[in-house]
Amino acid sequence: MLQIRPIVTALRRHKAGTVLIALQIALTLAIVCNAFSIIQQRLQHLSQPTGIDEANIIVVQNEWARSMSTQQVDAQVNTDLEALRHLAGVRNAAISNAYPLRGNGWDDRIMLEPDQLKPTTSTALFFSDERLLDTLGVHLIAGRNFQPGEIKAMDVRDKLSPPSAIVTQALARHLFPDGSALGKSIYFGDAHPVAIIGIVDTLQPHSVDRWASGFASQTTILPSRLLSEWGNYYLIRTEPGQIDAVAAKVRQTLFAQDVMRVISDKDGIQKFPDIRQAAYDRDRGMAVLMGIVCVVLLSITAAGIVGLTSFWVGQRRKQIGVRRALGATRGDILNYFLTENLLISSGGALFGIVLAVGLNLWLVTRFEMQRLSLAYVLIGVVMLLLLGQGSVLAPAMRASKVPPVEATRSV
Repeated sequence: MLQIRPIVTALRRHKAGTVLIALQIALTLAIVCNAFSIIQQRLQHLSQPTGIDEANIIVVQNEWARSMSTQQVDAQVNTDLEALRHLAGVRNAAISNAYPLRGNGWDDRIMLEPDQLKPTTSTALFFSDERLLDTLGVHLIAGRNFQPGEIKAMDVRDKLSPPSAIVTQALARHLFPDGSALGKSIYFGDAHPVAIIGIVDTLQPHSVDRWASGFASQTTILPSRLLSEWGNYYLIRTEPGQIDAVAAKVRQTLFAQDVMRVISDKDGIQKFPDIRQAAYDRDRGMAVLMGIVCVVLLSITAAGIVGLTSFWVGQRRKQIGVRRALGATRGDILNYFLTENLLISSGGALFGIVLAVGLNLWLVTRFEMQRLSLAYVLIGVVMLLLLGQGSVLAPAMRASKVPPVEATRSV
């Protein structure tokens, strides 16, 4: 540490190189800290549980090839579901307008009073019957399931007026934080009360996009088969280990009930693990991209430190030779360059902390990201200081090997 004063004096004579490498360290720290934060957020996002028996769920997108009334669609849906439930390896099957990670669906606002102007929150709506909970493997933790007599057929143009609803635990807590939600009424924008009769543990909504994060895990199930003349989704839960065998029979089974339908060869029949993979492609890609950016930036910074230090060692060979002739050991020379790099890296890191926080504030306001954790800043600072010491080690060791006779060669 006694060498700090001469080191500072030497750095003043190399201001351009010192400032450039410090700025490079600062910029790298700012970007790497925020990249780590983005990676953590994306990995956390794609790891969210759906609350369903993912390994055994099949989703069928069925489209009708002829025009039918709501009553005709309802009759055909019942026929299709009975046929699917009788397939070997099938545990249950249900119709639904949506399912977790689908990508889009029906969202609505919830009020606690009929004349409330501002909604209490929003929710994703799943329209289905009493078989949905068992078909998806969702756990009912309070209240009861729908009864068969409560299920109504509903056209997409009908007014939303269900008598009851089952909500997720997250939604129940949001609506009634001071007590149980069972038996309480909620409103979907009019004076029609909807009684909460059941609460399920977890049921992820259909959308995983950023705009839906405000009501993530807030799902409502309504006792209606939402029927459309264009098509619908069939959800099938298989017995463990039977998903491939069942998926191979679904198309033939449905066409045996009615040939006037369209089931896409590409994505008409999907196993849920594939749906999860596709739903989080963007999050996974962003995490990989941020990882690559971090590796590239850190590599460039390390290369810059090695290059600059090597250049300075070449310039100072005579100075190093003089110090060796005056009694400086190889360890003294090595410590000199390590200390010099530590001073530059520390200065760059301090400026980098300011840049990292500023960049994060800009990202938070523009892209609704989470605030940068102090832990990532500290990890980034430590990592860059270690990177600097590791990068300067090789040229510093070369400098320590400069012989004392080097001092006489240009005299």
